[in-house]
Amino acid sequence: MRNQEWDIRPRDTECRQCQVSFTDQQAYVSRLIFSKDGYERSDYCKACWVQQMKIDKIVSVWNGIYKMPPPKPEEPLKKETVESLLRRLIECHDEVHRNVIFILIVMLERRRILVERDVQRSEDGNVVRVYEHRETGETFVITDPMLRMDQIESVQEEVMAMLSGRGPEETRNSERGTRKTKIRAWRTEDGGRKTEDGGRKTEDGRRMTDETLVP
Repeated sequence: MRNQEWDIRPRDTECRQCQVSFTDQQAYVSRLIFSKDGYERSDYCKACWVQQMKIDKIVSVWNGIYKMPPPKPEEPLKKETVESLLRRLIECHDEVHRNVIFILIVMLERRRILVERDVQRSEDGNVVRVYEHRETGETFVITDPMLRMDQIESVQEEVMAMLSGRGPEETRNSERGTRKTKIRAWRTEDGGRKTEDGGRKTEDGRRMTDETLVP
């Protein structure tokens, strides 16, 4: 069974109902439901979607435009990136990485690689965020760990260590003089509405400003 706290679901290349392949720039509708095997994503053409609207247990629905994926180029070996690290940790299904996974998700959202499509509350009260990859159309389903302000710095150091291949202590010692990217907070207590200037608030409603994160 898949980990229910985070998951990646690919975009279909054809309509789940009529099985006709999507064409470039075709409008489609994505549906996310939760089954006994975890989250299940289905993509439909506009005509077939009408028949699916009455199905129960829908977690989230959104519209999209299909982009024909380019051929994969042969790439030389390169160092870990934010996205490759995120994918690797999700595939591990290890809950010890839940905080790091969420920080990586936020970083990719700030870089406009991921876009938040929906925010839901599960039956046990957890905040579940649904993101979509702007290029590949994949769905990333993430349970928000609701990090406190006093937890963020240590998670940032862990992320930096993983990306650089260094240990946390070595990373802390080399932080001074290093160019850092500033990122604003990402969460409100009710599950995620952003402030007017694009930032978000902490769970107690305070505005988080310019928290230093990884390069």
